[in-house]
Amino acid sequence: MKTSARNQFSGEVTGVKHGAVNDEVILRTGDGLEIVAIITHGSAQSLGLAAGKKAFALVKASSVIVMVDVAKHQVSARNCIAGSVASVTKGAVNSEVTISADGAQIAAIITNDSVERLGLASGKPATAIFKASSVIVGVE
Repeated sequence: MKTSARNQFSGEVTGVKHGAVNDEVILRTGDGLEIVAIITHGSAQSLGLAAGKKAFALVKASSVIVMVDVAKHQVSARNCIAGSVASVTKGAVNSEVTISADGAQIAAIITNDSVERLGLASGKPATAIFKASSVIVGVE
């Protein structure tokens, strides 16, 4: 599968909480990362999502927020992945920041001003944050 999403996570569904309109889907990757997605109940049904089902999650790099000096309990977003900066690739206006966490790589597109303000550089601790509603879930 090829997509334009910079963040692609393969794994297994570990849980689905059903709601009237939306369902919460928890996906555990081979690296042990836990990704939480909120998708419509109809989508969860049509994909046949249930514990044990193989699935993948996609997150656009532009949907990822990067923070430093933050703990998971301080953020309302369901996906807060702490790690360290693996690389920063600067462009004219924006930079691509890659964060390594538990063997996984998460890419974020943020402004060059934010890179400077946060002091992001290779090896520095950072947290990748994205809302569960920003996650697209798929199956093969």
